[in-house]
Amino acid sequence: MDITTALKEDSAINGTVADGFEPVRDEFAAVVAAEGGDLAAQLVAYRHGGRVVDLWTGPELDGDSLLGTFSASKGAAHLVVALLVQDGVLDLDERVSHYWPEFGVEGKRDITLRELLAHRAGLVGADTGFTLEELADDRVVAERLGAQRPYWRPGSAFGYHALVIAALSGEVVRRATGRTIQEHFAERIRDPYTVDFHLGLPEDQESRFLSAQPMLTTPERTAALAARATGAHSLSGIAFNRNHPRNPELWTLPNHRTVRALGTTSWGGVASARGMARMYAAAISSLDGRAPLLKPATAAAFAQVQSIGYDLVTREHKAFGVGFHVTSEYYPVLGQGTFGHSGAGGQQAFADPRNGVAYGYTRRRFPFPAAAAPENDRLIRALYAAF
Repeated sequence: MDITTALKEDSAINGTVADGFEPVRDEFAAVVAAEGGDLAAQLVAYRHGGRVVDLWTGPELDGDSLLGTFSASKGAAHLVVALLVQDGVLDLDERVSHYWPEFGVEGKRDITLRELLAHRAGLVGADTGFTLEELADDRVVAERLGAQRPYWRPGSAFGYHALVIAALSGEVVRRATGRTIQEHFAERIRDPYTVDFHLGLPEDQESRFLSAQPMLTTPERTAALAARATGAHSLSGIAFNRNHPRNPELWTLPNHRTVRALGTTSWGGVASARGMARMYAAAISSLDGRAPLLKPATAAAFAQVQSIGYDLVTREHKAFGVGFHVTSEYYPVLGQGTFGHSGAGGQQAFADPRNGVAYGYTRRRFPFPAAAAPENDRLIRALYAAF
């Protein structure tokens, strides 16, 4: 039976689930109730190339609504890099300066593409920060950081290059191919696989976009955020651009049209959960008669742990593969070799090749804390219990 035709209508939560996946809908309803009933969110999952969960809830939002993806954008950008490595155009163990000669200054000559993509290059931000317009322009970010000295000896440690990593890898792509990550993504992934994920949102799609909303605050949350705060000129402050006097609040970033138009590859994507899940389904599964984008060996190579342990920027335990999160390190129920990327607005998206699963979740209101929303753990466990 084709599972894409086995979807059942549900009246309580909008959308459909395949036979046997009703507990996922029930868990989604419980998440909404726990948020006070007004959560605007989307949840989509594929199994072996068939869509088995397609749910949404909340004011103004439907299954086709587009939301900012924040750092889940990195997954789209680095899927392009994976394809170019698979094609033999890029070599992970080649020096970045081979492709981008101007990069090889200030002690950066020997940084490899693998080290860069594993957040080991020490180029988390600029000494003086960026305006919003500068930060939204990948070429400006790459030019500034390409001339700058790293904040630690490359390869000796790792730290999340939260706002800049795909601008750097994108410059390697541009130097090697003459085309941007945004162009490659549209031509090789978005258009042929009908993936509703945009690194650069056209003006005629703006009516589908819903602006991000700030997290709900309480005295306890305010105190917790204050306790975690670091200085503007700390490594974390630099990485999140807090060292610039006009740095916007993180939750507002996708609400700026210039961000959506440019499709800033580290954090400026726009998608539905349908788009996020379908992108990862296309990466590992046959869709509509098309072969998977990635060969198993490529998917395994990019999912392999490159950096794990104490992250100098977030000051937390983190695990990175090649440009992706090693998602199975965050959700132990997942299969080894799962890769994807979360976003600060609560987004989570990944591919699990061993189980043939692709997952996408997004929400409109910023979660507490800013990261993959905690309800993802509940939703993922319910999904895996259904098969």
